[in-house]
Amino acid sequence: MGTGVSDRDVVVVGAGLSGCLMAVLLARRGCRVRVFERRPDPRVGGGDHGRSINLGLSQRGITALRHAGLLDRVLAHAAPMRGRVVHLADGALGFHPYGTSDDQILRSVLRHDLNVVLLDAAEAQPNVVFEFNAKLTALTKGDGHEPVELRFHTADGEQRVLTQTVIGADGAFSTVRAQTQRGEPADYHQEFLPWGYKELAIKAGAAGDQRTDPEALHVWPADSGLIVAHPNADRSLTGTIFLPLAGADSFATLRTRESVDTLLTERFPDLHDLVPDIVDQFLSQPVGHLVTVRTAPWHFGDRVALLGDACHAVYPFYGQGMNSAFEDCVTLDECLDRHPADWAAAFAEYQRIRKANTDVLADLSAENFIELRDRLASPLFLARKKADLALNKVLGDRWVPLYTMISHTTTPYADALRRSRRQNTTLAWVAGAVATGAAAAGTALVRHLARRVKGK
Repeated sequence: MGTGVSDRDVVVVGAGLSGCLMAVLLARRGCRVRVFERRPDPRVGGGDHGRSINLGLSQRGITALRHAGLLDRVLAHAAPMRGRVVHLADGALGFHPYGTSDDQILRSVLRHDLNVVLLDAAEAQPNVVFEFNAKLTALTKGDGHEPVELRFHTADGEQRVLTQTVIGADGAFSTVRAQTQRGEPADYHQEFLPWGYKELAIKAGAAGDQRTDPEALHVWPADSGLIVAHPNADRSLTGTIFLPLAGADSFATLRTRESVDTLLTERFPDLHDLVPDIVDQFLSQPVGHLVTVRTAPWHFGDRVALLGDACHAVYPFYGQGMNSAFEDCVTLDECLDRHPADWAAAFAEYQRIRKANTDVLADLSAENFIELRDRLASPLFLARKKADLALNKVLGDRWVPLYTMISHTTTPYADALRRSRRQNTTLAWVAGAVATGAAAAGTALVRHLARRVKGK
């Protein structure tokens, strides 16, 4: 970690998750780091209202935190998630494990708690300084012979900052990205999901109450609706209700107690027992929006580079936004190790490694929204998932489900998708062989093609 020593001045814009983690890694490299954040210090004012406040930490994020020496501090605030509890409209519950072994679990952590751990870790570095309530208003890249100039609006007026390099970790609507790409040949695509979300608090239930299983992600799939709830360390759940933004039974039309109560009772019948004040919560919470961002380039010479949502925001339905952003930080740190004297080369390699994979993640995240909303109640879909896990148990790493590769390994997203498609083709061939009565041939075919999938 950070073997290439540098005395470079770096400004990180954004004191969220990826910005703080990158500040830690840069500081350990020897850089002088200043972090600017437009919002107040969350350690003083509390959490992020209206944002998705629970996050699922998977292997990519765990690997990144271990790389920075911060994993144990984060896990102290996390709750395990061993699988999904699916709440069906008829009151039935189903449990779908995340993997085939005890270590294939996710960890749920409050965004606020995670951000505080990372802020404290960065601030503990002697060469890191934070400035809150500082909104970036302008960025001038210069021509390589002049420093990068940034201007921030603060309570004390405009602040002018000069630096060698800027890291933009300021989210999906990144000002760093917009300012850097101005006047440059750049691609930018932004896509909003026509659905929004509101947060719900679900208090802890009695021990053993399976409806509030404290070690599972809870999912309520419904026609034109979805609720997902993450467990917290205190056995409560933080829920998120997703609904269309417009049309019948949407956030635009659900304005009265009666209309909200009717919709929730019809589509999510066990919620009232879990959340007696659910109607009040629904009406009092703001609506959040969901966006995918794809862009290029991610950097400008050795002067500006983008991280996380600033260059590849994705929908939250695969639980990979934070994990992918943390993986950005590790990849960039490793690229700087390989090119300690040439940050432009490091930034270029970082983009080359990451962009193709985060484009795939955007597609997977959109697809998983359909899975969570529409397919979890399908017997055919669940049978396919069980077959995937059964083959993984029998064949080990010769057959790995896509979800396992995404969430429980650090296999690049694009490689995981390619392998999954080969496995899907294999499974279709085997199903055809078995359907024609050639069970023995089908078994042999599984073994043979599993070797092909693995590349053996």
